[in-house]
Amino acid sequence: MGRLYEKDIHEKLIELEKTILPKYREESKKRIEEEDIDYALYEKEFKRRIKKAIKILTPITNEATRTLFFYREKGVRPLLKPNEKLRLILIHQLFGKSNRNMSYMLMLFSLMTGIDVSYKTVERLYSDPETEAALFNLLILLLKKKKINEIDCCGDATGYSLIISKHYLSEVNKLKDKVKEQDSKDEKKAFVYKFALMDLKTRMYVCYGSSLISEKRAFDKAMEMLKLLDVSIKSIRLDRYYSNPCYVKQFPDSKVYIIPKSNAGLGHGDEWLNAMKSFVEDTWDYIKEYFKRVNSENGWAQDKKVLGWKVSQRRWDRIDTALFCRCIWHDLFYLF
Repeated sequence: MGRLYEKDIHEKLIELEKTILPKYREESKKRIEEEDIDYALYEKEFKRRIKKAIKILTPITNEATRTLFFYREKGVRPLLKPNEKLRLILIHQLFGKSNRNMSYMLMLFSLMTGIDVSYKTVERLYSDPETEAALFNLLILLLKKKKINEIDCCGDATGYSLIISKHYLSEVNKLKDKVKEQDSKDEKKAFVYKFALMDLKTRMYVCYGSSLISEKRAFDKAMEMLKLLDVSIKSIRLDRYYSNPCYVKQFPDSKVYIIPKSNAGLGHGDEWLNAMKSFVEDTWDYIKEYFKRVNSENGWAQDKKVLGWKVSQRRWDRIDTALFCRCIWHDLFYLF
């Protein structure tokens, strides 16, 4: 194809809905049936990953905090060392207990960990700068261990409930994209949004962002974290919420796979033009690459199955730290 016109995009979108997507779904269904997935074996394998993650928790948290040193003014010394704080907050998120119940449960762990603290100490870990630094160090360590530096990835967002009466998936099914934003003036938020980039090869999260306002803000914060990491993106897959030139322009050196919206046009720079050309000229292979983003959806489903779909923290900074811990657990599960 030579020059690309807007009508080419619109015609291809019609063909996509009428012909290409039904064909792709039929082939995908047939492929899944032929694979005959052994779900019992799958569950067994995932349990093995969880056991290994728990087993390595002590040595890897020690390694992540070994080079961390913090300046402290004169006064009472912290009860816990950085490696103990890191283990404690991760254990808290894994077991999903309230802070008070967790402090009681720690009595059972005290012989093994030497940690015996109050529920208030557990809660304060979620707003502790030392704990945040340790979590970030641990994320970098995990990425280095898997040699993650240049990636083909997918990105997606989900919501975690802040009140027990509302479940994010149920609200999505009712409200569609309307649930992806909340009124910034409303203090009683129902959900916290979390966006993460996943490396397709290892299925590990590379960066994340969270927001009480919208999925877009969570995405922006994830991109801010990405800038702090020694990781470059070869290709990325994003859903239709991000089908705008402003998002595509953020990845000038990457292959971007998105499905344009019905009113998509041209004249938004080379990055957008290249994405639209690929979509129009090689739609079948383009769609196959695009739908690899299902790995993100599967990742969210696994995370919520193991770690829960609700966040019990109330302060914004503590909510964000809780979600960071869940990213770390996900990566620990896929370290082996």
